[in-house]
Amino acid sequence: MTTMQDLATPVQNTWCPGCGNFGILMAMKRAIVQLGLEREGVVTVTGIGCHGKLTNYIRVNSIHVIHGRVLPAASAIKLANRELTVVGFAGDGDAYNIGVGHLPHAVRRNHDITYVVHDNLIYGLTTGQTSPTTKSGQRTRSTPRGVFETAVNPIALALASGASFVSRGYAGDVPHLTELLKQAITFTGFALVDVLQPCVAWNQVNTYDFYKKRVYKLEDAGHDPTDLGAAYERAEEWEERIPIGVFYRRERAVYRENFPFLEGEPLSRRGLGETDISELMKEFA
Repeated sequence: MTTMQDLATPVQNTWCPGCGNFGILMAMKRAIVQLGLEREGVVTVTGIGCHGKLTNYIRVNSIHVIHGRVLPAASAIKLANRELTVVGFAGDGDAYNIGVGHLPHAVRRNHDITYVVHDNLIYGLTTGQTSPTTKSGQRTRSTPRGVFETAVNPIALALASGASFVSRGYAGDVPHLTELLKQAITFTGFALVDVLQPCVAWNQVNTYDFYKKRVYKLEDAGHDPTDLGAAYERAEEWEERIPIGVFYRRERAVYRENFPFLEGEPLSRRGLGETDISELMKEFA
């Protein structure tokens, strides 16, 4: 049985004191322990950004990839060995800017992976420039006169793309986030967990106090996660009330179920010399 101590690493944590990333890391560790997952069966994939250090701070299989490429790597790992629990971690810039093109395709293929986005509404690693989720009018180091673009709405984007599991968490509520991650990890199909993650160094607008006054749990409000229309309505809430929890979920076939050759022994255990592709090649002759 995996314990919290088993997941500890000797690497010194260099996140800013008070960073929301600590809450996400703790929630992920708790989810692994509470689900009874073995370390060897878990893979974390991180991209570029402050969140990327997470793979240094949790003792499971991990890979750190280039900017915006968390989803392709995570998808390939799951296809190679479906027995692994694959969780991708990205920042709002990593996920919704350079990596946004991969999101709708991972969604429509419905890869059986979990995608956790550390959404601090700012570029933290590069010292406070505007990100795709920075709200209009906010002043940043790259927009001293205020952001004029409309911010990306991650929840609405995922819903419009046809995602099977769409949720939002808050790094300041670790118990709730832990339960959300457990639901996402055990869900069969693509699961998005967009996490509101305060950046104490560079975002002085969306602070812990800001969220404390606004966040509410969808499950406490009687929201029906099978109602797509209601999910869209909740996704538009922000100014006065900000919902967290599961917006939408539905069951549908995962990507590998459409390909018979992905059944049976995982690809990672098959020797290349044992595969006869002569009949396959005839189809392209």
